[in-house]
Amino acid sequence: MSAKQTLLRTLPVDLDPARLPKHVAVIMDGNGRWAQGRGFPRIVGHQRGVDALKDLLRCCDDWGIEALTAYAFSTENWGRPLEEVDFLMTLFERVLRQQLREMMEENVRIRFVGHLETLPPSLRAEIDRAMEETGNNTGIQFTVATNYGGRQEIVEACRAIAHQVKRGELEPEEIDRELFARHLYTVELDDPDLLIRTSGEMRISNFLLWQVAYAELYVTDTLWPEFDREAFHRALLSYQQRDRRFGKVASR
Repeated sequence: MSAKQTLLRTLPVDLDPARLPKHVAVIMDGNGRWAQGRGFPRIVGHQRGVDALKDLLRCCDDWGIEALTAYAFSTENWGRPLEEVDFLMTLFERVLRQQLREMMEENVRIRFVGHLETLPPSLRAEIDRAMEETGNNTGIQFTVATNYGGRQEIVEACRAIAHQVKRGELEPEEIDRELFARHLYTVELDDPDLLIRTSGEMRISNFLLWQVAYAELYVTDTLWPEFDREAFHRALLSYQQRDRRFGKVASR
């Protein structure tokens, strides 16, 4: 942790603790560009990106944010070069194995969401072990979207509800937003209050399409490996300047 990050262990005084987002979601973009811009292989950027995520998780915990959801690997990412995909799968597995003890010590509860069945068996085993061992922890909820696609999530929810209707367990008139949300991967989470995307890209890339309907969006040109506590501080300052009306007229 840098000197600046050490100084930001406690909540900065210019942030209102009563107006912090309860749930922050992040699209961690720019690892490859960060590495290539420095003459490194893209995989070095992914390694640095893991360090940035670990510090953001600790920062959220330090500052009283209840949940962090990170977009780690999308259903579209399989189209990347095979060498990079293989490295990412190995990296996920190694990080889980190495960090599980720390997550237990720090009371982190980790969950993985996405189409997990098609991940490598050894990675699935580490995912299952991490979720089982941290399942009773009561600290920050850390959700990792892996082999995740928002459209696929919605299709799977529709399919599950359709099967219930077909079996006569549910009437079509009973289907509402609350019931639909109970069939999403994120059933145990409140919707994100703040969605952060790094690297300046102005899109949500098939991430939490249902859940971010009313999230505040924050886009920064900072590449993910450089997204530190100071950058997160700026994102939260921007968030606290927003007027979250949820479709209503602002009160005078």
